[in-house]
Parts: sequence; C-alpha cells; structure tokens
Amino acid sequence: MSDLIAVGPPAHRQTRQAARLALGTASALGLARFAYGLLLPAMRDELHWSLAEAGAMSTANGLGYLLGALVTAAAVRRLGTAATFRWGMVLTALALAVTAASDAYPVLLAARAAAGAAGAAVFVTGGVIASRLAARAASGTPITVYFAGTGLGIVVGGVGIPPLGGRLHLAWAGLGVAAGLAALLSWTAARAGEEPQADQKAQAGKGPRSGKEARAGQEVQAGEEARAGEEASAATGGRVHVRPLWGVALAYLLFAAGYITYITFLSAYLADRHAPLGQVMLTWTALGLAVVAAPALWSRPTAAWPGTRALAVLLGLLSGGAALAMAAPAPPVVLASAIVYGATFMGVPAAVTALIKANTPPADWTATLAAFTVIFAAGQTAGPWLAGLVADHTSTAAALAWTAILCAAAALIAACATPSRRAGAGLAEKTPDAEASTRQ
Repeated sequence: MSDLIAVGPPAHRQTRQAARLALGTASALGLARFAYGLLLPAMRDELHWSLAEAGAMSTANGLGYLLGALVTAAAVRRLGTAATFRWGMVLTALALAVTAASDAYPVLLAARAAAGAAGAAVFVTGGVIASRLAARAASGTPITVYFAGTGLGIVVGGVGIPPLGGRLHLAWAGLGVAAGLAALLSWTAARAGEEPQADQKAQAGKGPRSGKEARAGQEVQAGEEARAGEEASAATGGRVHVRPLWGVALAYLLFAAGYITYITFLSAYLADRHAPLGQVMLTWTALGLAVVAAPALWSRPTAAWPGTRALAVLLGLLSGGAALAMAAPAPPVVLASAIVYGATFMGVPAAVTALIKANTPPADWTATLAAFTVIFAAGQTAGPWLAGLVADHTSTAAALAWTAILCAAAALIAACATPSRRAGAGLAEKTPDAEASTRQ
C-alpha cells in the first residue's frame, strides 16, 4: 500500500513514464528535424545558400531517417529496444552539436543525415515502448502523450531560437544541449523497452507482495511475453499490402512530400515579409501547442469515421491551412495557418496507421507499416529540395503553395480511395490493445 501511495495508481505511473518518454519525439522531431526551419533564413543569408541548397538539408535529414528506419530493427535485435532508444537520443544530441561546429556544406549535410538516422531509431523504439506502457495501463493515453512530445520540441525551438538572431553556432549548440538534457531525463523512462525477463529480475527483491498483486504481476508478465513473441514473429514475417491500399499509399506519398516544405520554409517566408521577432515566436509556439493538442482532437474521428474520411478531412484542412498563409500574410492569418497546420499534420500518420490495421490481417501489420514508412520517407526526402528549386525561381511563397497543392491532391485521392477488402481477408477480431493503438 505504501508503494502505491508513493507512486500513484498503475495507469498514472505509465502516463508519467510516457511523459518522460515523450522527450524522445521532442528531440528526434521537434528539435532535430523541425527546428531547422527556424534557422533556415539565417543560414541562407550567412552561408549564401539558394533555397534548393537550404531544402537539401531537410532532404538529407529525410534520407537519414529512411536509412535509420531500415536499420533500427537490426539495432534492436543486437542492443534491445531500450538501449537503442537511449543511444539514439545520445546520437541525436551529438549530431546537433556537430552542426554547431562547422559551416562546411558537406559536414552540415552529413550531420543532418545523422540526426535523421538517430531520430528514426528514437521515434520507432519510443513508439514500441509507449505501446507497451499503453498495454500495461490498459489505455491509449501513453501513446497519445508520447507523440504529443513533438509539439513540445517545436515550442522549445520557437521560444529559444528566434531571440538568438543570426548566431547560428549558438543556436545549434543550444539545440544540442536541449537534446542532451532530453536524453538524460528520458533515460530511465525507456525501461519499459527492456526484455520481459529483465523486468522480472528488476521486480525481484522489492519485498513481499500480496497474493492479488503477485497474480496481477504474473498476468502482466505473461501478457508481455506473449506480445514479445508476437512482435518477434511479425518482425520476421508477414506480407506487404500496398496494392489493395494504393490510394492511401499515393495520398501518403503526396502528403510526405508536401507537409515538410511548410515547416521547412515557414520562417523564410516570414523573414521575406520582415515579420517581427514576436510574430515568429508566437507563430511557432502556437504551431507546437497545436501539435500537442492534435491527438485529443483526432483520436475519436480516426477510430470512428468510416473508410478514409478522417484521412481526407485531415489532408483537406492541412491544404487549407497552408493556403491561408499565402492568401493574406497578415499576422493573425499566418497564426491561424500555423495552428491549423499543427493541429492536423501529425494526425495523418495516425489515420494511415488506423487504415492499415483496419484493412490488413494482424500478422501483416508490421510488414505493411514498414512499407508505408519507406513511402513516407521517400516523399519527405524529395519534397524540400524540389520545393526549394521551385522557390528559387519564384519566391518562398511557392513552398507554402507546394504544401497546399500536394495536400489538396492527396485529400482528393484519399476521399476517392476504397481499400480493397482482399487485404483484410481473415482479419482477426480487434483486441483491446489494437483498439487502443488505432485510436492514436
């Protein structure tokens, strides 16, 4: 009883652990990927880059993410889920620190790619750990909290970077320090990713428990071992179902190529219009807070709306939000644009994941999700460089138009897409854990 009073109810413990684990998405995405958009205007001016060269930095990060996603499974087999998460956090911080140490274009490209690769390892393994926490808590809240960390990282960048002006090295060093602190604070939160046997050993020696508590612990342990076995078999088998979901796959590719250009070039767009410091900070902070709020807004529609409706609505709103900033670049309008963008873009992968789980057999989830991850990575790798090329011949507004056009096309495709039920032949009845995961 005294232990329960000290640490709170089990579900609350898992949620608090997920809150520290969310520093993984804050670092891997908020700091290592999206904060670059805040530094792009100063880097373009100081280092005399074209917009295509500036966009190639995001391309390098996307390519690194793709490579990192491909090797994460091997790293987990060798090191374990928790260790891969922890060292991914450390490498993310080091990659940001290297970015602060040089102005050489090849070095910066390599550092951005390394940050992407390390961030992929953090993102993937953190998602696995958050899923285990959700299973133990019998709630989807830990997963929601984990992904909301992305918004926290964006807020930290929005508050901390603009006041530094053009002091690029100091800004990158600050991001490295923040990522290092996130690694330290999240270190013990990764414990849920350790092997079930390790968890069992860790529980040994904590003193006698009541019979009820012991039986509950045995049930949790058995469930963890079963899930671990399922994960192991899924990681080495399963069929890829892309053709029956071709409409969703194409929409996802266009989304990936489009969404990343908005956040990459938003600050450059504001700089070209001589936006004051306060507007830049407010815009990015509001964007980050909208990302934090997004799961609460979209969890139920993603789970309850039929077919591809939720995906189409998300993509349509994302397109409209990007177009809004171009239609009237007044501060309130740009702020509204950023809020709409932040409230929708992280919901698209969740909607795609729910569609995959609803239309493919559970044994094929891992293989199909991996294929869609490759599709997503390919889109976000090509998008910033291509949009930068277009913007070099027009203006930074073209980058926002790029997002609006591609996401509008993706919304139309998603609205017309009807996943083939052939992929869902033999679908197993949803378990409570599956229900919780699709609500994200």
